[in-house]
Amino acid sequence: MTKMMNLSPETVSLLLLIALLSSSLLLCSGDSTTVEDESPPTVCIIGSGIGGSSVAHFLRNYSASTSLYRSRILMFERHERVGGRMRTVTVSGDTFEAGGSILHPKNYHARDFLKRFNLTVRSPMAIEESSAVGIWDGKRFVFKTFGSSVKIPFVDKIVSWLNDVLESRPVFDSVEGMLKWSGLYNLTKVTLQEKLSEAQLSPLLVNELVTVITRINYGQSVLISGLAGAVSLAGSGGGLWSVEGGNWQMAAKLINHSDVTLHLNEQIESVSHLGDYYELKSAKGNSFKCDVTVVSTPLDEVDIQFSPAISIPKRDLQHTHATFVRGLLNPGYFGMKSVSDVPALVGTLEDPLIPFSCISILRKYSATDMTYKMFTRQPASDSLLDELFSARTETVRIDWGAYPKYHAPEVFAPFILDDHHLYYVNAFENAASTMETSAVAGENMARLIVSRFRTKESSSSSPSSDTKSCSSGLHSDM
Repeated sequence: MTKMMNLSPETVSLLLLIALLSSSLLLCSGDSTTVEDESPPTVCIIGSGIGGSSVAHFLRNYSASTSLYRSRILMFERHERVGGRMRTVTVSGDTFEAGGSILHPKNYHARDFLKRFNLTVRSPMAIEESSAVGIWDGKRFVFKTFGSSVKIPFVDKIVSWLNDVLESRPVFDSVEGMLKWSGLYNLTKVTLQEKLSEAQLSPLLVNELVTVITRINYGQSVLISGLAGAVSLAGSGGGLWSVEGGNWQMAAKLINHSDVTLHLNEQIESVSHLGDYYELKSAKGNSFKCDVTVVSTPLDEVDIQFSPAISIPKRDLQHTHATFVRGLLNPGYFGMKSVSDVPALVGTLEDPLIPFSCISILRKYSATDMTYKMFTRQPASDSLLDELFSARTETVRIDWGAYPKYHAPEVFAPFILDDHHLYYVNAFENAASTMETSAVAGENMARLIVSRFRTKESSSSSPSSDTKSCSSGLHSDM
């Protein structure tokens, strides 16, 4: 008290003012929290394929100016491995692609992933580059030995769109908006057959060549949508490639470099929105709290319960049964005397009596020992295989819910499944299903999430009424 009494009046006034300001600021600070003080959001991604892994990768790349930059990313995969429908199979010690197999030479994202993670392009074997192709009508080869590339004008437009630089694309909140912006939406309203007729391709060429390509790439006929059909045709040209060791490595690298907490063998059974967050429950009995939930797996054949319920159009998946055989094809089945007379790739016409879509040689060890890959719409029985092959030393069967059953006009599920932060990457698959289109959808989804978070944080950062009244009181006191 003695020291206070010795202070000059000006000093006392200054100390009182500092005390007043300090108490006012303390009162005002109670309701203000900076982004840095908030706990980082948790983003949960269901599915570890190229779509889900791309979402994780691009979220890390694009979210620097939002709280998502510090987010925890949890990824749930119901199987014991990552990659989704990118998978390899081992036959007699050799590894072959069993799911998503080929990439286009102009695929922007795939090429970027390859370079970014120092992956290696798998050089195609001579047998794969061979033009020895045959079209089987069930009784005879209607064509043999020709190049399988088909040049159609609107196919080039699709390839160009898929490989646009990202800066040229807006953020899309719907599949329809994405396709309309690119000028491709109308292709989902007509069949490939109608579009090819409009392009004045002869019915013979459509039925005997284009049909072979769509059966190989999508397991379906030319009655699929024009867009899906054009993407299928784009995958029949030259320069196609894959990743040495398996295309699944792209997903694995994206996950490993995105600071993701990966839960393998963790099947999500329910997603519930509980006000401020989502609760995910797994078949193991585990529960996870998430601010953002991204579904990156087709919902058509997985049993995930949503609360509140979501609404998406019903669609069926086209199952492709891939059968790998080490042995020797039976030339007699095709009316040939020598297996060397059978083309390296046998495609088929659209005929319910033909039991397979295609058969191709994957590796030739000798004139009497090869590994083949066969696609069928139904499981390949032993009796069918015994007809097709004169010798079998190893057989591996895989059943894929590979892609949607395409039709025209197409109807699309929404990217945003509720009014909050529940997203669906695979809504885009009704347009087309490839590794590159999944990456495109995943990249757009990451930008959509960041954009909506940025908008939310901008609005929440505006001065509240409490802050304004506090500020007014402070000015009044001063």
